[in-house]
Amino acid sequence: MKSMHKRPSYRILIGGGGTGGHVFPAIAIADALKEKDPGMEFLFVGAMGKLEMEKVPEAGYSIEGLPVAGFQRRLTLKNISFFYKLLVSMIRSRKIIARFSPNLAVGVGGYASGPILKAAARKGIPILIQEQNSYAGVTNRLLARSARCICVAYEKMERYFPADRIVLTGNPVRQNLLELQADPAEGYIKYEIEKGKKVCLVVGGSLGARTLNHSFMEGMDKINREDLVILWQCGKFYHTELKEKVKASGLKNIRLMPFISRMDLAYGVADIIVSRAGALSISELCIVGKPVILVPSPNVAEDHQTHNAKSLVSKDAALMIPDVDAREQLVDRMLLLMENRAEQENLSKNIKQLGIVDASQRIAAEVQLILNEQ
Repeated sequence: MKSMHKRPSYRILIGGGGTGGHVFPAIAIADALKEKDPGMEFLFVGAMGKLEMEKVPEAGYSIEGLPVAGFQRRLTLKNISFFYKLLVSMIRSRKIIARFSPNLAVGVGGYASGPILKAAARKGIPILIQEQNSYAGVTNRLLARSARCICVAYEKMERYFPADRIVLTGNPVRQNLLELQADPAEGYIKYEIEKGKKVCLVVGGSLGARTLNHSFMEGMDKINREDLVILWQCGKFYHTELKEKVKASGLKNIRLMPFISRMDLAYGVADIIVSRAGALSISELCIVGKPVILVPSPNVAEDHQTHNAKSLVSKDAALMIPDVDAREQLVDRMLLLMENRAEQENLSKNIKQLGIVDASQRIAAEVQLILNEQ
């Protein structure tokens, strides 16, 4: 009797992760491909202990972990283990490639992307890489030599990659943001905000951002206003400390949360958004189309958040305050923008023009083109 198990049409390997900025786009690409061809089989390869090891299975996909970690740019004993972990990851990557035998490998950046994509390229497997930032990371610059296609979210990326292989696709974002409703009524109820109040959304990523937290904490006397609400995602590490300080201040216009799960509702009620400048955050903000003040994190590889922010500032699509100046300037600049309706409308109009709503479908189409050539 013949087996009823249907053979997959194609096997797709997706490598990389480390942060939400890598993981969520990777899942969105897989979802878009699955929609086009339900017969595809997927295997994710990530870094052990990182976000992808939890989020990918939650999304219904298989994942394998590599022990790879980041290289420290200062003298530290951690760099001794870096080379050992890299060697183990390279050996394990070759075994994964041999076992899974993918038709194509997609790299989304992050620690695990290097070893697994390199192993795929050595076996002659076509690779596609997605660069989410305006300043290309070292791993993707090295992998680009072997890539059939390089999907980017910013213009002028030929500074880093071969121009004939670059395709401007944008960064995939979470589906619920694409369905953002114009009526923010649900958000006003959820966050207990009276209609008519001005709302500043402060969001420093899922873990929070020390600089944003300290800037607003030190500016509490300035934000003590009847007409203003601060919707503040502070991160789980800072929540207990800030909760005490907000309570002691007696301010009633602060909605402090460790994490905002319904970002679509938070974006919906916001008049102004204060944010870090990670690639995924910026892609979401372009689609949301609200006035934004970016405070790039200085603690990232190649200072890519500053490059991301500057690409928006150059198009008059966002304001930027360097991390080092935020404590002195951020709250004052936010309050000035809150009073300037014309500036808000100009920033909103310009940032909306940069939004790409079908990025995951565009990347999926490039994958299909490569597969069709086989």
